[in-house]
Amino acid sequence: MNLPGRLAPRLLLASVGLLAACVLYLSEPRLLQTLRNSLFDQYQRWQPRSAPAQTNVLVLDIDEDSLARLGQWPWPRDQMAQLLDRLREAGAAVVVFDVLFAEPDRSSPTQLHERLAPDLAAQLKQLPDHDQLFADALERQPSVIGFAATRAPTRSTPINRFAVRLQADGRSPDFPIYAGTATALPELESAATGSGAMTFQADGDGVVRRVPLMIKVGEHLLPSLSAEAIRVFLKQNLYRVDADSRGDVAQISIGRIALPTNRRGELWVHYRADMSAQNLPAWQLFEGRPDPRLQAAVVLVGSSAQGLQDLRFSPLGGMLPGVQVHAQAVEQALFGTPLQRPYWANPIEALTLLLAALVLCGITLTTGALTGALVSAGLLVALNVVAWWAYSRHGLLFDALNPSLGLAITYVGASIARHRASEQQQRWVRAAFSRYISPNLVEHLVRHPEQLRLGGERRCCSFVFTDLTDSTRLMEGKPPERVVSMLNEYLEGIIQIAFRHHGTLERIMGDGMAILFSAPLAQPDHQQRALACALEIRRFTQEHAAAQHAAGIALGPTRIGVHSGDVVVGNFGGSTLFDYRALGDAVNVAARIEGVNRYFGTELCVSQTIRDANPDTPMRPIGNVLLKGKEHPLRLYEPCETQPDALYEAAHKLLSEDEEGALKAFERLDIQRQNDALVHYQLERLRSGQRAELIVMTDK
Repeated sequence: MNLPGRLAPRLLLASVGLLAACVLYLSEPRLLQTLRNSLFDQYQRWQPRSAPAQTNVLVLDIDEDSLARLGQWPWPRDQMAQLLDRLREAGAAVVVFDVLFAEPDRSSPTQLHERLAPDLAAQLKQLPDHDQLFADALERQPSVIGFAATRAPTRSTPINRFAVRLQADGRSPDFPIYAGTATALPELESAATGSGAMTFQADGDGVVRRVPLMIKVGEHLLPSLSAEAIRVFLKQNLYRVDADSRGDVAQISIGRIALPTNRRGELWVHYRADMSAQNLPAWQLFEGRPDPRLQAAVVLVGSSAQGLQDLRFSPLGGMLPGVQVHAQAVEQALFGTPLQRPYWANPIEALTLLLAALVLCGITLTTGALTGALVSAGLLVALNVVAWWAYSRHGLLFDALNPSLGLAITYVGASIARHRASEQQQRWVRAAFSRYISPNLVEHLVRHPEQLRLGGERRCCSFVFTDLTDSTRLMEGKPPERVVSMLNEYLEGIIQIAFRHHGTLERIMGDGMAILFSAPLAQPDHQQRALACALEIRRFTQEHAAAQHAAGIALGPTRIGVHSGDVVVGNFGGSTLFDYRALGDAVNVAARIEGVNRYFGTELCVSQTIRDANPDTPMRPIGNVLLKGKEHPLRLYEPCETQPDALYEAAHKLLSEDEEGALKAFERLDIQRQNDALVHYQLERLRSGQRAELIVMTDK
């Protein structure tokens, strides 16, 4: 077969799997994104961020106990001012409120006097305003308050206390976009050192994996609460944004800290498994001595109380307060190792998938199935090991799952292509070998490959042996090309006849052949099949010889012998070469029967066993033939062309009974049938003094 012709369909089918894998990866359907995020979550569960040797990030938790001790939320702003002053006295570096102070304090005296009697209202006017008290406390302590990003447009915009330097050659960075903001009270916002967006977007499964460092509201770039906490702590007033020409963000720098982000300016949060040691219940701040950990600390104020509904899903499993997410991000940025999925991760993964898939296709299509499976498994293991190493050693998030799925799809496509090619090759080999050995043998060995082993089994089989007479003289007198063409046509005709009768071509011997019946598949009617095959071969060879005579080629007759008996059939020839054949006396006898035709002048001789199995086929007896080297004679017959030969049988009966009239009977037949070779042979035997039916062969 032509190798390029075989390989092209395989490559085409395998490329379908490769293309499907690439399209699936590049399109990033929601399912694949979920699988990728699940893989990254599993990485964090296996190896969460370790606690830094020293951390100055604390969470002042407005927990259930604090609400029970200090009153329900929201607390009065004068109480918030006290909280802030106590944090200042404890030495906090910056206080970050994960709380929106968008409305005036309803418990403030300035809010109550309008609903009271005039004399009582006048007295209340003399009391300090709670919001103002809180604003004064914010001025005394470096602090950051939060605002909410909204999908609906608003008129308010947080006060800008910073500058943004863009390192971009193209369009503006592709930060998360919001329509408006809900800000704190103006006096509070003015008093605070900074303000940041408390908003972060969870993924489709509700898990918070990233926090934005900046968002975009209209034409304004605004920092997040986490980014502002870092900026105020580092006493900076500038954000540096590095983005490419497409607007994809690479990193955001705040002072000495460069924070790698995804293309939307979001920081991947590397979660610690347990930050309970960094939690300080708010009620403890009002009782006893200040906690020494507050000295020079970044303190984030938020709530873990379930009633305030600020709980988020964590990649580590379970839920945690939103303020904890900000605390994790700030601690990671200031004191931990960065966790990032670089902007070039997708191109690297796509290129890796393409190259690995091409290698896998090539190996799967050109090597064995085991090699392809091992290479596929090796590539999958290598991808996942490299991805884990990049995460555990360098904090890089590479997606090994989706390329692995792509490789699996590629392997399936290549395997299907190879399987189809293997089927085509098997069909081709089967068809090719069926021209040399019988189709029933091919089919049997395909269905029962376990029989391709040395050894055999005893079975009763039938044999048809054929031989073309005077072939040596024919080859000496004609051009070899013409003789070979004629012999090919001759052998092809006999083989087709044998296969039509479901015979097994045991072997070809020059211009002769041996045909086996009832092996490898048992045939209860093998003796009938053998005789029918022999009769059709006789008709074909006679017609073929007549056609060759007309063409000027003196083709001799074909001798045919048919016999049946017990033999051993199976594979012989050693471990190097399998030779399926039959061994036994019946094989030799069948060959000898074919050979004795030349003495009798017949073209077809069959044994008594064949005669007994085909009682309805007219045959005329030849005699009891004692083959050379045999102890017992074998009765042979010549099948008739169409009708029984009554005259011959009557004469042969006289011969078998040793009657005197046998000689005259055969003389009369010989005169009537000058071309009947068997009649002439019997007549010559009688003239030479031989009697009865015993014919002793003196040579083989």
